[in-house]
Amino acid sequence: MDLCNPKEIKALLGRHGFRFSKQMGQNFLIQEWVPRQTAEASGAAPGVGVLEIGPGIGPLTAQLARRGEKVVSVELDRTLLPILAETLSDYDNVEIVPGDILKTDIAALCRERMPGLPVVACANLPYNITTPVITALLQAQCFQAVTVMIQREVAQRICAQPGTPEYGAFTLLCQYYADCALLYDVPPSCFLPAPKVTSTVIRMTIREKPPAVVEDPDLFFQVVRAAFAQRRKTLVNCLYPLLEKSVEKQTLSGLLHACNLTETIRGERLTFADFAQLTGKLKEIRGS
Repeated sequence: MDLCNPKEIKALLGRHGFRFSKQMGQNFLIQEWVPRQTAEASGAAPGVGVLEIGPGIGPLTAQLARRGEKVVSVELDRTLLPILAETLSDYDNVEIVPGDILKTDIAALCRERMPGLPVVACANLPYNITTPVITALLQAQCFQAVTVMIQREVAQRICAQPGTPEYGAFTLLCQYYADCALLYDVPPSCFLPAPKVTSTVIRMTIREKPPAVVEDPDLFFQVVRAAFAQRRKTLVNCLYPLLEKSVEKQTLSGLLHACNLTETIRGERLTFADFAQLTGKLKEIRGS
């Protein structure tokens, strides 16, 4: 069965009485090159386990199974389970796990279902859960790489450079855990039904350590979130609420100068290393 042939897909779905769910953001691939190239980029290989989220009817799953040692695929829509049992019947290294990835202990799932294997994650993610799923995958800290197809605008945010409108707190979260690279765009015509936006495949190679020394990760992310909470405000005004009431704004201005930053600078201008250095200085002021 050609899992990217629109006629065969419609016949398959018709036999099983399947209906697309807008709530679940279901868009099935109808161009074979997309799952093939995505699987090739994922790092799936003999001796490597793969976690997939939202297999749909299984075109990417099949490509991953041809390359990887084992594929564990988490599917929320139980009406797809009998379809997947049919489309993936030739692959004995695929395990479909019914469930919600956002309610799953990802690291534990990988340990239990793919014991002893290095693991990568690969998925065509629904647009409506992209940010929380990527965050969960990165924070699980059990993958060598995360390769996902997502909305192009989100992919651009992840790979954004300082000083650009796309650059923000989510950029720095992803940079903390991974070296991120845009791979290629996937137009709406590659899906059934066709979405209204272009997708992009992105590969996030997990780092052994952040790109700059972060002494206090919790404070680092507090600083980052505060810096971008009100983008039009200067960094001094954004960060002042993080300080003790006894600390004056002038002290914060001096701290910025110590980091070679002006007191009128906005958060979007700071690099990862700038935020890391600033966090260290703030930690000293707070006496923690």
